Amino acid sequence: MPRDLPIGNGSFLVAFDSHYRLADFYFPHVGMENHAAARFRFGVWSDGALRWIEDAQWKKTLSYLRDTLVTDVVCENEEAGLRLNCYDAVDADANVYVRKIVVRNARDEARDIKLFLHHDLSLYGHAIGDTAMFDPASRSVIHYKAARYVLINGAVEGEAGIAEYTCGRSGIAGAEGTWRDAEDGTLSMSPIAQGAVDSTIGISVHLEPQSNATVLYWICAGRNYEEVRELDRAVREEGASRVLARTASYWYTWVHKPVDDLSDLPDEIVNLYRRSLLIIRTQCDNGGAVLAANDSDIQWGHNDHYSYMWGRDGAFVCDAVDRSGFPEITRRFIHFVHEVIKDEGYLLHKYNPDGTLAPLWHPWIRDGKPQLPIQEDETALILWLLRRHYERTRDLELLRSVYQRLVVQPAEFMIHFRDAETHLPLPSFDMWEERQGVFTFTCAAVCAGLNAAAEIANVFNDQERRTLYAAAADEVREAMVRHLWLEEERRFARGLVVRGDDLELDKTIDASAFATFYLDVFPAESALVGGTMEAIREHLWVQTEVGGVARYQGDAYHRISEETSRVPGNPWLICTLWLAEHTIARATSVAELQSALDLVRWARSKALPSLVLPEQIDPYDGSPLSVAPMTWSHAQVVSVLRGYIDRLRKIRRIDVETRSRNQSEIERENPVDNQ
Repeated sequence: MPRDLPIGNGSFLVAFDSHYRLADFYFPHVGMENHAAARFRFGVWSDGALRWIEDAQWKKTLSYLRDTLVTDVVCENEEAGLRLNCYDAVDADANVYVRKIVVRNARDEARDIKLFLHHDLSLYGHAIGDTAMFDPASRSVIHYKAARYVLINGAVEGEAGIAEYTCGRSGIAGAEGTWRDAEDGTLSMSPIAQGAVDSTIGISVHLEPQSNATVLYWICAGRNYEEVRELDRAVREEGASRVLARTASYWYTWVHKPVDDLSDLPDEIVNLYRRSLLIIRTQCDNGGAVLAANDSDIQWGHNDHYSYMWGRDGAFVCDAVDRSGFPEITRRFIHFVHEVIKDEGYLLHKYNPDGTLAPLWHPWIRDGKPQLPIQEDETALILWLLRRHYERTRDLELLRSVYQRLVVQPAEFMIHFRDAETHLPLPSFDMWEERQGVFTFTCAAVCAGLNAAAEIANVFNDQERRTLYAAAADEVREAMVRHLWLEEERRFARGLVVRGDDLELDKTIDASAFATFYLDVFPAESALVGGTMEAIREHLWVQTEVGGVARYQGDAYHRISEETSRVPGNPWLICTLWLAEHTIARATSVAELQSALDLVRWARSKALPSLVLPEQIDPYDGSPLSVAPMTWSHAQVVSVLRGYIDRLRKIRRIDVETRSRNQSEIERENPVDNQ
């Protein structure tokens, strides 16, 4: 199930599902550790009945206040005569989650209702040795284990503190959880529970006829009792409403760059652009890791999740935000990679948000012989990113500080990690993480990485290395044409796949071949690229009303349809937007650019109402599949729109210069007419 509303500050991330239940609770890193054992329930007691928000009679809309990371949620129950307007945020400056609930009484009589808020926490991600307790000193409920503390509190009409609560066991010995205790409208006031535990609080509200009342609720996350008590004190002192307003103002200012002219984009596309930047920020840890996706539901089918840092995803995401004026995200990412890369000059498969090695499924041995379990493109793309970041920022000090470890050592590795006869890279795993071999995408990344290394070496007048790296890049580029170009089909193959001790040509049409132009290996208007992209467009476009581009022919990941002639695989947002990138790269007129914007509109039409974008979608109904939000999906939107704006303005500038030049020539040829 997608995460409709992620909100966070780079160290504390919470995310809600489509029923407005808090589903993920990450602290102290984005994507690590997830303390949510199960959905946090939220309900209203009125007229002798408890109505949980996920129940069908509640009509809900889930979105954000525009250009902020503050939610704007409406829950309306006509039968109960109640409307809830809810606003959620994670404080931009502190590890505090705040919710403001404006309760509207739609009836003509006064009423007393009660809000119930339930918390199912397994601190450190496991339900052993937790404690949930009522703390009389702060009049709050606290969950703790070792160095993880979570304090829960609330206020009505300026009066802070929890008056009704219960702590109990959950998910063990038949105990469903303390939310069951709320179903009679009164909590049992159990003050403490230990083991696998949860808690529920009740907040009573008096409502006058046709009137509103405001309830404030907050959760503080920290490493000890004193820390969460201080956070709680700060919220009480400032006021939870003020925390929301201040946080909304911060993110609005953050996403509105004063020099960023978006006037050439339609308003609905500007909205998607800025929402994408904000969503990307929620998926970036303050320690530098850029997480692929934080949607824990994926683990139920895979026994794992996407809350990891892949070098490839991180590089593409950082390049997009860099182009949008947010270099600080890239700087932190570069420092992160500088710490985790191997001394030998390569990145392993993926990493946890704290920099430790994440789970691998690529083996260290094949047929009894040691091998590197890597996707070489991940290493190469770091150099590609670093060069582009320097070109935009001219941050020479950063470049100098990472030159040896992120340029020289990886470049030397890539030069030596090649076949001596073909000059192609040695086999590694593909970008889809499904097969081993020598792939067009990987080769393009290696070529781009070596070219970047040559340019960076030149910055430091390291001419011997510059010559070496540039020559190696040329060799890889030429080898791609010799070994991966399909002359009869006028396109690039997917690659050479390992079959026993041999490499076998894999002619599958794969959307990842977009890298041939995107990484500046071949010109976008060349026949090499044109034939390849045309094959992708023709054979990978999903022939249903949904449309979109599949990853490759016969893609089985989350497959919905066996109708492979019409549906080569599920449509992926990034793959579809790669067509837009190609259109932009070769466009010479404003008219040619419009199809790129149409593909962005297609992507927007597949977003959730909150504008969260998934990884892929159902080819028949367009519903999200796999994870959402997918950080790369949002970054690809940003990349396309930055490219669209730049190309549009370049075309207009050329048109003006051409008209001016033509006018000057006319005047020179007809001097009498101008007298």
